Amino acid sequence: MIVVKTAREIQKMQDACTLSARALKLAGEMVEPGVSTLEIDTAVKKFIEGEGGVPSTLGYEGYPASTCISVNSVVVHGIPSKKTILRRGDIVSIDIMAGMHGYHGDNAYTFPCGDISKEAQALLKATEESLYEGIKAAQAGNRIGDIGSAVQRYVEARGYGVVRNFTGHGVGTKLHEEPSVPNYGTPGRGPRLIPGMTIAIEPMITLGSYQTRILGDGWTAVTQDGSLAAHFEHTVCITPDGPRIMTLLK
Repeated sequence: MIVVKTAREIQKMQDACTLSARALKLAGEMVEPGVSTLEIDTAVKKFIEGEGGVPSTLGYEGYPASTCISVNSVVVHGIPSKKTILRRGDIVSIDIMAGMHGYHGDNAYTFPCGDISKEAQALLKATEESLYEGIKAAQAGNRIGDIGSAVQRYVEARGYGVVRNFTGHGVGTKLHEEPSVPNYGTPGRGPRLIPGMTIAIEPMITLGSYQTRILGDGWTAVTQDGSLAAHFEHTVCITPDGPRIMTLLK
């Protein structure tokens, strides 16, 4: 069931979204050669809890960390580790979800670690731009398929792959709510977007094949061909006046 929020509920959720965005900013500032992904995770957990929130992913369906940090060919759900040390040239996707007042905010960004290749720069640029193409399509009266189609058309025209196995989703009192928000699709198909819906739009785009596989830890998703992957995400509220990005810092 798709949950439509009241104005009061959306305001409560906005606090969680702002906290998530602030935590993501902190994480991004820590991305530099020699830093472990566990160090970033520990700092984010401390920050979120210090602000009166909770790291939404910690313990979620058994997930063992407060962030998802996915490096290079890891698409999503990379588990932070003291053994994963960032190196110059890496691309680092950080996905952070924070809870506050019983609501959740969800956002992600792929950060360059020092100087990165032109190929990686182009992937990051296209993926971030595809996110905003998807957001532009998130108009009241449109359908979920319009969002996915906008993302897919943008990145495939540039030769990139659109991950199928993981999608965006509704978000609110639960971290994952209906509807599913794929990054591919057909215009005019799927649930209709109505004011009060809150959804996480999150393109996961690859330099090569869109196919993925899960590692032995049961969480870490990597590109099957070892190609680079990027991940950008915002939580968006559907309003009569157009989509409002809830995880955008002012």
